[in-house]
Amino acid sequence: MRVVVFGDTGPFGAEIAQQVKSHGHEAVVVSRTSGVDPLTGAGLVETLAGCGAVVDLSGLPSLDDGTLTEDFGLVIDEDAVLDRASRSAAHLLAAETAAGVAHHVGLSVVGTDRIRAEGVFRALQARESLVRGSGTPFSIIRTTQLFESVEDIADAATEDWIVWVPPVEVRPVARAEVAALLAHTAVSKPLQGVGEIAGPDQFRLDVVVRRALSADTEHRRVFTDSRSTFFGARVRRTDLLPSPGAHIARQRYAEWRAYHAAAETSE
Repeated sequence: MRVVVFGDTGPFGAEIAQQVKSHGHEAVVVSRTSGVDPLTGAGLVETLAGCGAVVDLSGLPSLDDGTLTEDFGLVIDEDAVLDRASRSAAHLLAAETAAGVAHHVGLSVVGTDRIRAEGVFRALQARESLVRGSGTPFSIIRTTQLFESVEDIADAATEDWIVWVPPVEVRPVARAEVAALLAHTAVSKPLQGVGEIAGPDQFRLDVVVRRALSADTEHRRVFTDSRSTFFGARVRRTDLLPSPGAHIARQRYAEWRAYHAAAETSE
């Protein structure tokens, strides 16, 4: 079976493609840099010809969802983010139908069903709704925050050299373990519903961010404030925690940090 990984030509997409290949299937990673434009639909049907499953990574919150400012952190235009997300998802799903794709695997965020329709979660909710109503068999995998994204979370929340984060509980997870689950899901029977993945340890968000910013060259301070938002959305204390039955990954954040610190030292 041919699996197309869509929306990330970086390490994440490559890890998923490698995992798909380890299951004995063909995998290709495509994005706008591959000549495919999800906002117009250009090149999508041709790219998906002969494809059995699509893994769509384009829904995860990122610094690209807004404008990073020194005074106010990440400033998000919700309407613009919603428009881009809805148009790209609609074009991708329509192309899947035209190409006869048998399984759509969409990546989303744990808590999307509980958080108010604001910030990037307004767009995430719209994407999930489009996937459910597309007619293509689907699996939605919601993940907690990736270890690799903690510094981006800090950048998004930085206002005048202070990192303001809400006092919420999180269970961050290694990107490689999310990649493995997405690949396994893509080559398996569609869930026709939602699966979740989370890390083994639970922390408060400010604790994780402080650990990520512990380098001697880092001068930002981290504070918690219940009025602070998470990528534009107000979140309650447990909104970002997984539901019972979530797949719990094995790698711990401390182990991941130690491994990457050692790798950087050896370079």
